[in-house]
Amino acid sequence: MEFSNDILADGILWYAVFLLSTTLHEASHSFVSYKSGDRTAFESGQVTLNPVPHLKREKLGMIFVPIITFLTGGWMIGWASAPYSYEWAYRFPKKSALMAAAGPASNLFLAVAAIILIHIGISLNGFNVPESITFDSIVDPAQDGFWQGAAKFLSILFSLNLILFVFNLFPLPPLDGSGVVKFFLSDESARKYMDFLRNPAFAIAGIIFAWRLFYYVYPFLHLFVINLIYPGVTYS
Repeated sequence: MEFSNDILADGILWYAVFLLSTTLHEASHSFVSYKSGDRTAFESGQVTLNPVPHLKREKLGMIFVPIITFLTGGWMIGWASAPYSYEWAYRFPKKSALMAAAGPASNLFLAVAAIILIHIGISLNGFNVPESITFDSIVDPAQDGFWQGAAKFLSILFSLNLILFVFNLFPLPPLDGSGVVKFFLSDESARKYMDFLRNPAFAIAGIIFAWRLFYYVYPFLHLFVINLIYPGVTYS
């Protein structure tokens, strides 16, 4: 990537969205587990929207990998994590399933918030419905200055959080979706399921399979949701 002021500005916007999205995701996991009786994340300082404790916990996934992937590919990917007690999760499978669902739910919330703000911007004549869409451009600014930055920010906010929502809900370890499965099982079956998934090989295989599956699923889903956002307009 050829470095320029525009690239720097894009990188700052990307990282701001990435930091907001991952911090809210992990804080949501931590908050639900705390309210459900597990103090592990609370005692380590993860029940917060302050990104610093999350950055300290996952420097590689929240600092180095996002920067490297942006410089090499033009967009950011990374990860974060929240601690929890396996004994608590084993004792209360349904509560731990809700904890698992809380992270993706926070990303859905941010994606929907981006859509609402885009439509508010259109009503204020700050945005235009785009003639074509890309991953980081799902709305066009109608004015210079603030509206240009806002259009870029909201486009990234929507697309990145749709990614985090969809990817994390795949029912494959170690993704959140594999934890959500426990909500639909009896406690006894959920515990057997948890014992089965403790093999580290499943986590490696799950990530590989999920990423390959996501590569085929997400572009179609992204386009489908964009067409829902703008009724009467068809993108292809």
